[in-house]
Amino acid sequence: MANFSKSNVPQFSVEVYQNEFLPEGGREVNAIVTVASTGGGTLGGAPFTTATAAPSHIPGQAPSAAVVIMVDCSGSMDYPPTKMRNARDATAAAIDTLRDGVAFAVVAGTHIAREVYPGNGRLATADRQTRTQAKEALRKLSAGGGTAIGTWLRLADRLLGAADVPIRHGILLTDGRNEHESPEDLRSALTACAGRFTCDARGVGTDWEVKEVTSISSALLGTADIVADPSHLAADFTQMMENAMGKEVADVALRLWTPVGVEIKFVKQVAPTVAELTGRRTEAGPRAGDYPTGSWGDESRDYHVCVQVPQANVGQEMLAARVSLIVPDREGGAPQVLSQGLVRAVWTDDMAASTSINPQVAHYTGQAELAQVIQQGLDARKSGDVDGATAKLGRAVQLAAASGNSDTAKLLAKVVDVVDEANGTVRLKAKVAEADEMTLETRSTKTVRVKK
Repeated sequence: MANFSKSNVPQFSVEVYQNEFLPEGGREVNAIVTVASTGGGTLGGAPFTTATAAPSHIPGQAPSAAVVIMVDCSGSMDYPPTKMRNARDATAAAIDTLRDGVAFAVVAGTHIAREVYPGNGRLATADRQTRTQAKEALRKLSAGGGTAIGTWLRLADRLLGAADVPIRHGILLTDGRNEHESPEDLRSALTACAGRFTCDARGVGTDWEVKEVTSISSALLGTADIVADPSHLAADFTQMMENAMGKEVADVALRLWTPVGVEIKFVKQVAPTVAELTGRRTEAGPRAGDYPTGSWGDESRDYHVCVQVPQANVGQEMLAARVSLIVPDREGGAPQVLSQGLVRAVWTDDMAASTSINPQVAHYTGQAELAQVIQQGLDARKSGDVDGATAKLGRAVQLAAASGNSDTAKLLAKVVDVVDEANGTVRLKAKVAEADEMTLETRSTKTVRVKK
């Protein structure tokens, strides 16, 4: 494990957990890479709340972050009328949480995207006056029109792109399906925005499409969740903005270098959520590729790296992969290496050594399967395949229990009656609240860490 740090940025560390021993002829090497960032400097700081004085912004210092809040203002936000009021209150709460000096804007989303504040293609700089002005502007928000989320994202991208800041973040709220543009238009917008800003997405109520909302957060390296009760929006928005204000280093990438003959099978984030990164590789020189991880604050995440090495004889060993954390240089120079870890392969005739499974690898393999079988089970349930849904959701119950994922176990218990947890024997419930099913689907990728 190596650590590298500069002043005013968090210190990053990389730890590799694996069983490096392979039997003769063995080729697959699995490793869990734990990345932690701690002890951030001056970029973060305490969020502003109405109960406290705003932290001072140093005059003349460029803002370190920019945030655009996209609020669904389609006609369905008027059913019930309290939903629009809750959305306005939540956006106001998020604005109150902005740090002084952060650049920000508010966008109203319907079948078009409209700037609510400050307007004229600009971003405002957060201070007491602009926060008050923005909250005044929110009072004019009303529901009416359709839903074309791609247009909201493209406007957010234009606004954020005008800010010379390292951290660019979006917060998106929707209550309905993306019915006024094609799926291709949304995919095109996500492709255009990927790598340019991160985005947290929230679905309010139960009339939106889970896969649409999760596709946004996945493409833009943010979080997704359901807020079934609109009255809970303000608390959720405040928490989201606090998390955004805690981000201090942007565009961190996991760089994987492999020797000749080594093939990368997959790279995925496995904690705090499961996220596939394999297809997001960008080449970074001979035998090296970068996998995006987005922005970081004071936090820890786990990644599962699986590579295939050439066959070798007992007694041989090799470096299977070198994992580096890198950030681009803002001046266009060589990227900065924040930390590194090594994945090894050692061939042995010791059967006990070569057949033991590393606890971290075993745990996260189970967590990834848990996310997958929940999705498969819910899809089967929707299509009327009772046997398939029962088998998959039963396996999910078994995996959740075995790994100690109690939050997911509670969500599963609202969709199935558990007969035998250890064996995964369940019965589908005859009636399931739509909010419960959508909550399980939206949160299916949330994982628990390995018990130390």
